[in-house]
Amino acid sequence: MRRIFIKDLLQEELVITGGDAHHLGRVMRAKAGDRILVADDEGKVGEYELTGFTESSVSMKLVQQVEERTESPVEIVLAQCLPKGDKLDLIVQKATELGVNVIVPLASDNCVVRYDGKKAKAKQEKWQKIADEAGKQCGRSRLPEVQQVQPFRQWLREAADGKRDDTAVCMCYENELQQGMKDFLQGQRAAKRFVVIIGPEGGFSLAEAALAKELGIASVSLGTRILRAETAAISAAAVIQYENGDLGGR
Repeated sequence: MRRIFIKDLLQEELVITGGDAHHLGRVMRAKAGDRILVADDEGKVGEYELTGFTESSVSMKLVQQVEERTESPVEIVLAQCLPKGDKLDLIVQKATELGVNVIVPLASDNCVVRYDGKKAKAKQEKWQKIADEAGKQCGRSRLPEVQQVQPFRQWLREAADGKRDDTAVCMCYENELQQGMKDFLQGQRAAKRFVVIIGPEGGFSLAEAALAKELGIASVSLGTRILRAETAAISAAAVIQYENGDLGGR
């Protein structure tokens, strides 16, 4: 059953406009009597019956609220340094499927790609659209937020300064030899929010690694093999979900 998201709360009757209305009426050729799922800003989901169409809107009425458990019990923030090409498209899509809540693109020392303000905004909008579509496809009750591109050092300091008591923060670093991701997570059983930082193809610079250490951010290893940026991001999200989230089953 097709799913849409609204920036509002579920009501007995809804009128949908914009892209979702166009897609339902023009692309999907939906008709009165068809049913869809609607998820609201609080993650609540309702089954709605379509009741009417205009050139720019679709009307619908609530049939029943639907109990879903598609969101992870933990919150995950993926801070991803910009990889080359369109790799972040894949990372955003798969992170959404894995239940990540926030994706933060970061410009670090070894990033090959550099965006000016206009290009960065266009990229952020594209990544958010990819996250929205992936969230609909995989049955999320809440769509992840893809933030704007931010400077790595500035974001790192703000993340350390604003760290909540229920939050565990780690940086996946290829030169880390002492602590693996599994050991780190097993020591964070009380955490309800995880922030994981992934570098670009060239990894983190020594200065960036030193700054993270200075700020008290844990350095962790994802194993003995060198992973591509996209593999590291997907693996880290999956491991966090397995150890603390919902990949172990319902």
